[in-house]
Amino acid sequence: MAAAEVLILDLVEWIGVQPRSYDDVMAAWRTSCPRLTIWEDAVDRKLLTREYRHGIGAMVHITPAGRTLLAAAGRMP
Repeated sequence: MAAAEVLILDLVEWIGVQPRSYDDVMAAWRTSCPRLTIWEDAVDRKLLTREYRHGIGAMVHITPAGRTLLAAAGRMP
């Protein structure tokens, strides 16, 4: 398994435990390295979704596709 795939699994698993604020996700997972587009890849693959809630701000949630990926990898939170 490629390093990027492992990192995507790590990100999805971390958010699968509990929804995270968009700011927390960006602080932990944003990178300027064009080879490590973990956040962007997870969103493009529809493993995660960002939802805005009035009074709370943007929150990131795992999607059903994200849960399926974790289950297939034996990494259910």
